[in-house]
Amino acid sequence: MPVPKKRFGQHFLRDESVLARIAQACAGMPGDHTLEIGPGDGALTAHLSRLGGELHVVEIDRDLIAGLRRRFANDRVIVHEADALRFSPCATVAGALRIVGNLPYNISSPLLFHFLGEPCIAGMVFLLQKEVVDRLAASPGGRDYGRLSVMVQARCEVMPLFTVAAAAFSPPPAVESRLVALRPVPTVVPPPAAALFSAIVAQAFSQRRKMLRQSLRGYFGDEDWRTLGIDATRRAETLSVAEFVALAVHAAT
Repeated sequence: MPVPKKRFGQHFLRDESVLARIAQACAGMPGDHTLEIGPGDGALTAHLSRLGGELHVVEIDRDLIAGLRRRFANDRVIVHEADALRFSPCATVAGALRIVGNLPYNISSPLLFHFLGEPCIAGMVFLLQKEVVDRLAASPGGRDYGRLSVMVQARCEVMPLFTVAAAAFSPPPAVESRLVALRPVPTVVPPPAAALFSAIVAQAFSQRRKMLRQSLRGYFGDEDWRTLGIDATRRAETLSVAEFVALAVHAAT
């Protein structure tokens, strides 16, 4: 049994009932093939290998690669030794993909941003820190609502599934985890406004306690706020995804 490495944020999931439920959730997502991020020693991979299509796994820890290739030598499993943050799924796998993984907590948000907008991804199922899932699913006005909420909800339907206790892992993390499914939806952000949308959302939440008049003064003046019909004394955390889209479209014209 491999020794978890702290530098990779490894917490291996050992509860077979949880592993089976994750595979079941993945099977319910659309896609021709499956891509697993961070398979570790293959505990979840064994369940996923029973699904249809190819199973690609991306592992950064070179000490685990040989064991994965030995264990799944006779299955439809393709092992990639790579950093998931630099791995391009659409350039590697032909067809619609469902992505699944027990993501390292220290890079879960960068990984989510990395996969957003990839055209070949039909669905994602991730085990994340519970507070990250709370942020993904948060509504405007709540303390969990922020940049991550807006950016993901603009591109995906967010479906929190079930909580996983720390005891299901080795070693146990200091926090609870939660499984979440993300189903891409047609983008609500027009392509010409996409870069501005990202920039405006990031800027607004970098000063979330300031009024929009102050936090976004580099983008909008008083006349813009009147045209948009948005009260400039509001704060970023009160704006809906649709209102952020309207800001980006206005700034792009």
